[in-house]
Amino acid sequence: MVNAAQCITVLGAMLPSLALAQDNQTYVNYSSQAQPDLFPETLATFNLSFPDCDNGPLKNKLVCSSSADYVERAEALVSLFTLEELINNTQNSGPGVPRLGLPPYQVWSEALHGLDRANVATSGDKWTWATSFPMPILSTAALNRTLINQIASIIATQARAFSNVGRYGLDGYAPNINGFRTPLWGRGQETPGEDAGFLSASYAYEYITGLQGGVDPDHLKIAATAKHFAGYDLESWGGNSRLGFDAIITQQDLSEYYTPQFLAASRYAKARSVMCSYNSVNGVPSCSNSFFLQTLLRDSWDFTEYGYVSSDCDAVYNVFNPHGYASNESAAAADALRAGTDIDCGQTFPWYLNESFIEGSITRGEVERSLVRFYSNLVKLGYFDGNQSEYRHLEWDDVVTTDAWNISYEAAVEGIVLLKNEKNFLPLSKNTRSIALIGPWANATTQLQGNYYGTPPYLISPLQAAIDADYVVNYALGTNISDTSTAGFADALAAAKRSDVVIYLGGIDNTIEAEGLDRMNITWPGNQLELIRQLGESGKPLVVLQMGGGQVDSSSLKKNSKVDALLWGGYPGQSGGRAIFDILSGKRAPAGRLVSTQYPAEYATQFPATDMNLRPNGASNPGQTYIWYTGQPVYEFGYGLFYTKFEETVHRSLLSSSFDISDIFTAPRPAGYEHGELVPFLNFTATIKNTGHTASPYSAMLFANTSNAGAAPYPNKWLVGFDRLATIEPGQSVNLVIPVPIGAMARVDENGNKIVYPGDYQLALNVERSIVVDVRLTGDAVTIEHWPREKQEIESD
Repeated sequence: MVNAAQCITVLGAMLPSLALAQDNQTYVNYSSQAQPDLFPETLATFNLSFPDCDNGPLKNKLVCSSSADYVERAEALVSLFTLEELINNTQNSGPGVPRLGLPPYQVWSEALHGLDRANVATSGDKWTWATSFPMPILSTAALNRTLINQIASIIATQARAFSNVGRYGLDGYAPNINGFRTPLWGRGQETPGEDAGFLSASYAYEYITGLQGGVDPDHLKIAATAKHFAGYDLESWGGNSRLGFDAIITQQDLSEYYTPQFLAASRYAKARSVMCSYNSVNGVPSCSNSFFLQTLLRDSWDFTEYGYVSSDCDAVYNVFNPHGYASNESAAAADALRAGTDIDCGQTFPWYLNESFIEGSITRGEVERSLVRFYSNLVKLGYFDGNQSEYRHLEWDDVVTTDAWNISYEAAVEGIVLLKNEKNFLPLSKNTRSIALIGPWANATTQLQGNYYGTPPYLISPLQAAIDADYVVNYALGTNISDTSTAGFADALAAAKRSDVVIYLGGIDNTIEAEGLDRMNITWPGNQLELIRQLGESGKPLVVLQMGGGQVDSSSLKKNSKVDALLWGGYPGQSGGRAIFDILSGKRAPAGRLVSTQYPAEYATQFPATDMNLRPNGASNPGQTYIWYTGQPVYEFGYGLFYTKFEETVHRSLLSSSFDISDIFTAPRPAGYEHGELVPFLNFTATIKNTGHTASPYSAMLFANTSNAGAAPYPNKWLVGFDRLATIEPGQSVNLVIPVPIGAMARVDENGNKIVYPGDYQLALNVERSIVVDVRLTGDAVTIEHWPREKQEIESD
């Protein structure tokens, strides 16, 4: 151990140059500027390598002993570092320790829906691409757990293959599991949607275990980083920057909506990493929030003991500027480290923890603790195991093979949602020969990928897919996303007149919604609706594809009798065009459901997006998300049509059910259930019969509601289960079984405690409530999760 006096002598000589290094060199106002000015060191991607445990300086050290405990191996490694070496490696772009043969390592790799920030080759026939899946909000709309797990598993396989040749790291900054609370949020496209308590938690479990290779496996595949913890769902709305936004959230809403997906990521999926967010919550920046990073994450939610917390990029600096929670950079660094942030995606730790140490704000032991957590994960990832590592055999052929499974296409085609289909216009008649393909998404390529995308093997645009499907295509742009010029209308209308059917593809894209960019309204941008109206007057059948992650108010299209069909297509990835046309032509049948509410346009202007309160206030806030919204949506959460008709019949045993709450919790747990709240107390079982003429998959959402269990106000309903059935042939019947965990029936009291209350409940199938089952819970209420009292160990300067 190096004592403080020795370190002062060594570091003192370093301070003049380091003291002048500041992240915010131009002192911009980060309270309004939503994009951080990241240093080249933070943004760097570089060729990676592995430590040489056979012939290098570490060869006889404990860290290279594959039979030793993984934590002991990490502790042995970190004990060899000087203080300077410790501090240097607390950043995302760690320089390693050359004298020990420990190479540089880049923590910041992206795995949202494919490999981003990979060192993709620019020539040759290997390492030039990786699969680009649809954005998560579309994949989630498929309501297919297995699909989500498979997407993440493929991404992890391709990541390990790239990593084996030094082109990718072993950590992935994914998944993004924040709730899509406000439809204005620019990054809602990255999330599983607006239901945080069940759908996002389920997504988190499947995605994290897919990336990591199971639940806390001995050999990690890719270390998942669940982000952004917590209360993060605003970029730049109304001049409020995400970097400085202080989200005022009640303990009830924190427990009920803003954190349950992170509990699931930690306790159930065993995520190895969590990212703290840019924003503050109730006056405390997330990356210096000991209540979040210690009390909740580690003390309450069973976060793996040697998991690590990474900041969002420059969020440690933001503790100082613009939050002002710390008085300077060294104080910000100390606050974040002591609160529980282990790795700084930024330069504040490596440049200022030396000052923090000299000032006595931190100890060497605290820095060691963070690096032991981090390197413990690298040990579990096989970083020090040479060619004996579990996944070191993966190579380029494995990238090619997993891409050929065509899961990106499958995710897109399963997620597309049919919103309107007048007189069963879709699928297109076999007699349709010519189509007018119009709109700013008609020839989309890069647009298909959304954000955080890498280089794909190909991009199939709707135009290319239409040509490949042997249609005579009359293509015209017509207008761009935000255009007000009508110069292209004439070409579009001429194309319509020459065609059997008009297909318009528009909506929004990343010029309207993106990281750092919120919307101020939820209307169709530019003059797209006017062009659609005129196309409807052409006398030709009209199909509209509403594209983009966030919803726009399509009420005029819903009401317009000249719009024959309306679909939502999200960001459908590399095979997006083909997926769209396979749905339109009937080669595949739609069965996706909306995972975010489509609100009327006035909703966005009724109250500020900075209002984090979910419950309606009787004044301007009409309630947020489908759970609390008191207005009439255009299309509600869970809405989706089929090309056929299904008849749903409940099994008689479920027509009326009563359960004693204490009996449920005292009964022996079935095998495989470690946590009592996850044990199903009921299997919702129904027979689903295809009574139409078209083979189709079937998707289901199961909602609960009550008017007497717990305290008022009562939510409209909440999700307690979902499933997707494979294609059902006409006349065929299939059983639908949705297990309902007892924990899903819990409500949250004002103090944040999750409680299963006695009372009368209904379980309703889908938004149509085609089956309603009455369920009575009796006996005393049971608290299944105590919300701790908030106490901050790190006080503001």
